[in-house]
Amino acid sequence: MDDILDKIFSRSVAFLHDLLMIPLAWLVAYWLHYNLGAIPAGMHAVIWRDLIVVVPIQAAVFWVFGLYRGVWRFASLPDLARISKAVVVGLLLSLTATFLVFQLQNVPRSIPVLYGILLVGSLTTPRFIYRWVKDHRYRFRSARRVMIVGAGQAGEMLARDLLRTRQQAYQPVVFVDDDRQKWGKEIQGIRVAGGCGLMPKVADELGIDLVMLALPSAQPAEIRRVVELAESCGLPFKTVPHMDDLVTGQVSVRELRKVQIEDLLGREPVSLDWPKIRSGLTGKVILVTGAGGSIGSELCQQIADLEPAALVLYEQSEFNLYSVELSLRERFPNLSLHAHLGDITDRVATERVFEKYCPQVVFHAAAYKHVPMLENQTREAVRNNVLGTKVVADAATQYGCSEFVLISTDKAVNPANVMGATKRVAEIYCQNLNANSETRFITVRFGNVLGSAGSVVPLFQRQINLGGPVTVTHPEMERYFMTVREACQLIMQAGVLGEGGEIFVLDMGKPVKINYLAEQMILLSGKMPGRDIRIEYTGLRPGEKLYEELFHEREKLISTKHEQILQAQYREMGWDLLLKKLKELQTASDEYNVGRLAEILNWFVPERNQQASVEHAPKGEVVAVTFK
Repeated sequence: MDDILDKIFSRSVAFLHDLLMIPLAWLVAYWLHYNLGAIPAGMHAVIWRDLIVVVPIQAAVFWVFGLYRGVWRFASLPDLARISKAVVVGLLLSLTATFLVFQLQNVPRSIPVLYGILLVGSLTTPRFIYRWVKDHRYRFRSARRVMIVGAGQAGEMLARDLLRTRQQAYQPVVFVDDDRQKWGKEIQGIRVAGGCGLMPKVADELGIDLVMLALPSAQPAEIRRVVELAESCGLPFKTVPHMDDLVTGQVSVRELRKVQIEDLLGREPVSLDWPKIRSGLTGKVILVTGAGGSIGSELCQQIADLEPAALVLYEQSEFNLYSVELSLRERFPNLSLHAHLGDITDRVATERVFEKYCPQVVFHAAAYKHVPMLENQTREAVRNNVLGTKVVADAATQYGCSEFVLISTDKAVNPANVMGATKRVAEIYCQNLNANSETRFITVRFGNVLGSAGSVVPLFQRQINLGGPVTVTHPEMERYFMTVREACQLIMQAGVLGEGGEIFVLDMGKPVKINYLAEQMILLSGKMPGRDIRIEYTGLRPGEKLYEELFHEREKLISTKHEQILQAQYREMGWDLLLKKLKELQTASDEYNVGRLAEILNWFVPERNQQASVEHAPKGEVVAVTFK
């Protein structure tokens, strides 16, 4: 109720102000006409006679033109334009009425022009003064002094929003930008001091409290440089989201967030052939296994945006399935969405889903992928990653799917662990099944996904939140990294590039050392590595390698139509022999014979160069598995 009364009172005061400005402008126009001298006594009657007509007409026009829908606090150029139009229309109507009633007798010709100019000025000036006072009211009190990095459109919009924000928590003080043409200029009344290299000096001279990065289109290398400069100032910093994440294209203080590790470790965006991706997926029934996982859920979001005929989610985790279904229904209320709990190793349940929906495209994201854990879980890794993949791939063939995309990993290349070996066997089966099926089987292989379940990023974040130490296995360990979004885009792009049997590999750029990742995450948390948070080296865990590879030396690498995607030529295997060995895997799994499972994995993937030594407990149960 108080807000309503305040609004009515505010409108009433604004209307009363404008009403008083009408006769004032009319009188001052006469005063100017007579060169700031005394107005002849004979003109007094003419002035008041005409005001009887001008005031009500002009006031009515003001109200019709909506001069009181705007708020003086946010007066802007559109308000100036609206006031000018209202004054001109009101003046024309007033002159017309005065002519009809009094024939404009004794009215000097300069009066209408002077009146119009004076009235526009008297209406707009108080509004802009009021806004300026409000904008600067708390500027030198408790506001944090802000340096904005980037004097482009995003920086200008951010500065404008900071100046307008009612709480005035931030005071934009200075811009820095590497564009020399902007140096020395002012944006929203704020000077561009120079290039980003001046950040430490400018921050010290102007008493800066916070750095805001307004670089939504910047590449990760540029972000890393700016963040390092901000860190050298010893100041906290925030950033606006990447342009892809700015849904409205408008930058405001509400969009600000902390700089994330993805901002620093990402690479130049992958350019995609969206028309081809749309033609390959739009209007089709698509099934995603592992739909609730980090890759699967993001993949579902991007597929849903392409308007498939139907999207079928297949996931064994009840909570993950609930979460991704809820998110999709909120974002895409018109999507034909079908969520199913199910285990890919359950042949009956899996075939039931294929029979019911007859998917045309399958994205197989379901997999166990935690390397150290799976070293002691050989049977579960084989059962899910190999035998489960076979169940889904066989169903795709049986029910006439046109395309099957296997989501694999760089750990399948020269694998030193159970997880990588099982993914390599899954690759072998799908690549060779391609020649024995009408379905096109395509493999997509990439490195570590930032922020995915099981990645080091959430682990490091938890350790930092607890005060450390951050545990790194080896100072020389390095990995290829990519974002979840980038991984899913690669999957979709490869799906429409493939003709069957290919292994597609993203050009991952340069690998990143894990200790660098740890150091950057500590810095982004506002702490110093070694001083506030210690990094502790714990040694390689079972199955880990110092370096990952994206393709095997015997996999001939060739280019594709997409410059950032490479193709590795797969190695053929006799079909009958392959089926025989997979049957042996199934038998060993059913008998829980881990030793035999390890032997068969080594047969499939001889590059492991490891012999399994197994100690059996009574009744054939395995007590320990070691690799020499």
